[in-house]
Amino acid sequence: MKKILILFSISILFTVLAACGDSEDTGSKQSAEAEKISIKHELDTTDVPVNPEKVVVFDFGTLDSLDKLGINVLGVPQGGSIPEYLSKYESNDYENVGSLKEPDFDKLAEIDPDLIIISGRQAELYDQLSELAPTIYLGVDTTRYMDSFKENLDIIGKIWDKEDEVQTQLAAIEDSIASLQEKAKASDVNGLIILANDDKISAYGANSRFGLIHDVFGIKPVDENIEASTHGMNVSFEYVVEKDPDMLYVIDRSAAVEGNSTAKQLVENKLVENTKAYQNDNIVYLNPDFWYLSGGGLVSVEEMVNEISDSLE
Repeated sequence: MKKILILFSISILFTVLAACGDSEDTGSKQSAEAEKISIKHELDTTDVPVNPEKVVVFDFGTLDSLDKLGINVLGVPQGGSIPEYLSKYESNDYENVGSLKEPDFDKLAEIDPDLIIISGRQAELYDQLSELAPTIYLGVDTTRYMDSFKENLDIIGKIWDKEDEVQTQLAAIEDSIASLQEKAKASDVNGLIILANDDKISAYGANSRFGLIHDVFGIKPVDENIEASTHGMNVSFEYVVEKDPDMLYVIDRSAAVEGNSTAKQLVENKLVENTKAYQNDNIVYLNPDFWYLSGGGLVSVEEMVNEISDSLE
């Protein structure tokens, strides 16, 4: 009888232990599933780990935001023109994953990232990058700049559990934009945006790469017929004189990409001296780091607002 009771007790013990083991396995599986979040982005819907540790970023606007939020990054494209205010990412503390247009796939495979973040320049490589790690697209849609900017930050907030901090940062930017809009309305000035590239210039209007100056900040365009495009509309200095803007906003591509600032010598020529912008000292050279390299970041957007606001003083 005692043997039977002992065997029965042992049987119950093993049953309980097995049940506990199954429960632990189930709990582990549920925990693993809970550590991922499904992110819908422009190119796909991707399951992304929550709080990923090994993060590679190919978009400088996103890098700007992650840096502002204190989120660690493992790798960046050091073969590109990293904005000066993000120059710490040029150091050996970070993995060099190639350039903006040519990722180093061997390096990416070696470091085995938990998450890769891309934007427009890498969009065509999305499938290849996705084979290496979960990859999401966080480029800014310039035709709906602020909505796109907020959506990208919302995704960042969810992935790293920083939604409250993101909302606080966004609220401050929105307050700054509201003040700028009031200032722009009161000033009643018009403006023209040009990109200086070596010995050429191109104009940008509403819904363009730099169109938030008009669409969001409230500066009236001097020409409402500029075609919206990534590379701008090729124009001459005769065009600038003909439109005669109150404000001439200049972005120096050469300074951003090559480190050589040539825009002032190019733009302030004999023709442009006849414009109101020149005569009233309203030719404004915008910081190419913010405008050309890292648009759509928490720091860059705030600085964009500040620059346009200061131009109206």
